[in-house]
Amino acid sequence: MGEVLQIFADTLKDLAVTSGFASLNWQSCVMILISFVFMYLAIAKKFEPLLLLPIAFGMLLTNLPLTAMYTPDLYADPTNIDFGKILHEGGLLDILYLGVKLQIFPPLIFLGIGTMTDFAPLISNPKSFLLGAAAQAGIFITFIGAAMLGFSEAEAASIAIIGGADGPTAIFVSSKLLGGDATISTGTIALAAYTYMALVPIIQPPIMKALTTKKERLIVMETLRPVGQTEKIIFPIAVTIIIALLIPSAAPLVGMLMLGNLLKESGVCDRLVKTAQNELMNIITIFLGVSVGATTTADKIITPEFAKVIVLGVIAFSIGTAAGLLFGKIMCKVTGGKVNPLIGSAGVSAVPMAARVSQKVGAQENPTNFLLMHAMGPNVAGVIGSAVAAGVLLSIVK
Repeated sequence: MGEVLQIFADTLKDLAVTSGFASLNWQSCVMILISFVFMYLAIAKKFEPLLLLPIAFGMLLTNLPLTAMYTPDLYADPTNIDFGKILHEGGLLDILYLGVKLQIFPPLIFLGIGTMTDFAPLISNPKSFLLGAAAQAGIFITFIGAAMLGFSEAEAASIAIIGGADGPTAIFVSSKLLGGDATISTGTIALAAYTYMALVPIIQPPIMKALTTKKERLIVMETLRPVGQTEKIIFPIAVTIIIALLIPSAAPLVGMLMLGNLLKESGVCDRLVKTAQNELMNIITIFLGVSVGATTTADKIITPEFAKVIVLGVIAFSIGTAAGLLFGKIMCKVTGGKVNPLIGSAGVSAVPMAARVSQKVGAQENPTNFLLMHAMGPNVAGVIGSAVAAGVLLSIVK
């Protein structure tokens, strides 16, 4: 009987020593609590839940001790990754993260976005391209500011792209540039990017009202001209050729975005469009969110650098909004008051939320003013603009 009790006691002791509970430390506990906070924001507050919830759960999984689902050391050097070792020795999240590191998931998200995007407002009013381009100023100004604060070029570029308010683009850039020796991670960047995308209706209105006059906000714009199917088909092909030749680094994102749009506008690929919009988009969203969340380890979050990322992210987004508005004011002057500057704030890439904010702020001044379709032009231009900005950053930072 004594031997049985001893064996039972030894078994319990071994279980206690080898369990995750024995390896829990305060950093892991803090990260688990942070993951709960983001789950709450996704579920209760509906802050970008489709991606924030998988990211938060990925954060939970990676910070539970001894699960061996994600091994940061396997991705320490972004220029020399041993993919064979990852496949043989890596955990589940290591293998899923290959889809991010190999630049597969973000372009596929863009494919789905393309099938859901209507470029007609942009085609109808090509001047919207200028507003979308102006709103990318926040990215490049923040890139310089982050570098001045001591971040490396790769880190500064990853932080700056948050200003585009485009989650997949932010993940695309950061996963390509950041290695294990970086003070921040792709998960850090994704959390900041999706948080600010969810906060667009809170961040933008005060900036919009501060930089425009009541008279400007009351401007009623002319109805957009109808756009034919031929124009809609030529547009994605032309944009792909032009951008791929000018900035080859932007081709994966822009190319897949335009392929999705061409499938939609061609009218002959309904099955492919439905798949890209639904099954493919949903599967990739889950894989992307969980694997990106796995990179949010304590050494990347519980640091002063993470606080700087949060601050710089909102600065980048605010500057982008302000730049779009200011360029909208210039266009208002040049056109003799035919352009409502409020649509310039939609030049960031948060589709269609930023366009809805332009409509809402304009309607507060004049309930009969319908700015939504006019704002969609700069908004979809911002999607293209953020992808181009990503390509420029990738070309600059080697």
